[in-house]
Amino acid sequence: MPSAAAAGLRRAGLATGTVLVAKRAVLTFLRTPQLVIVGTVQLVGFLVTFRYVFGGAFGTSRGLPYVDFAVPGFIAAGVPFTLIGTAVVMAEDLRRGFVDRLRSLPFPSAAVLTGRVLADSVVLTWSLAIATLVGFAIGFRLHGSIAQGLAAFGLCLVFGLAFSWVFITLGLIAGNGQAAQGMAMLVFPLTFGSSAYVPVETMPGWLRAFADNQPVTWMANAVRALTLGDHARDFLGHSAAYYVTYSLIWAAGIMIVFSALAVARFRRS
Repeated sequence: MPSAAAAGLRRAGLATGTVLVAKRAVLTFLRTPQLVIVGTVQLVGFLVTFRYVFGGAFGTSRGLPYVDFAVPGFIAAGVPFTLIGTAVVMAEDLRRGFVDRLRSLPFPSAAVLTGRVLADSVVLTWSLAIATLVGFAIGFRLHGSIAQGLAAFGLCLVFGLAFSWVFITLGLIAGNGQAAQGMAMLVFPLTFGSSAYVPVETMPGWLRAFADNQPVTWMANAVRALTLGDHARDFLGHSAAYYVTYSLIWAAGIMIVFSALAVARFRRS
C-alpha cells in the first residue's frame, strides 16, 4: 500500500476508514477489466439476449409488451449478479493478508466491512445506470412518473445494500476466491426462479410456490410496479406501495441477518 495511504489509515476514524477502503475497492474494480465485464457487460448481455432472442417466445398477459415487463425484472435481478465479485474480493483480501495489515494499524476494523458496502453501492450505481440506459435503447418505456422511475432505481440500490452483506459473508466463509465464486453462484436459483424474466403464472405449481415467496420476486415486482405507474394494479394485482413495502421488509431482514453474520465471522477470522 502506498505510504500516503498508509499514513491516512493510521489517522482513520470509522468514517475516514470507510471511505479509504471504499476508494481502494472502487479503484481495484476500475483497474481490473474482468470485474468491469462481469459487473457491467454481463448484465447488459443478458438483457439484450432475452429481449431479442427469447422475447418473441415469452409473453405476458393483459397486453403488456414483454420488454416493459422484462427490463425492470432484469435490472432488479441483476443486482445480485453485479455483486458476486464482492465475495471473491473479500475472500482474497483475507487470504492475501490485506485485512491483517489493517489490523496491525490503529485502524477501525469495522471500516473493512462498511467500506466494502460503500464501494458496492458505487459500483452498483454505475452498472444499473448502464443497464437502464440500454433498457431504454432496446424499447423499454416508463409508464409511471419520473419520480417513480427514480424511486425504482433507489429501491434497487437498497436491495443491493442488503445483498452486499450476503456476499461479504460468503467471502468471509469461503477462504479463497474460487470457493467464494462457487458459493456466490447460489444466486442463480433466486434469480431464475422468480418473476424477473417470466410471469410466475407460467411456472409449475411447486416452482411457483418458491417464486412467490422469495426476495427477488418481491423486488422485481416492486420495481415493475413503480415503472408501470397506473397500470401496476391492473397487471400485478396490487399497488406499487404494496410491493415496495414487502420488498423493503425483505431487504431489511436480509441486511440485519447477514450483517450480523458478517460481523461475527469477521471477528473470528
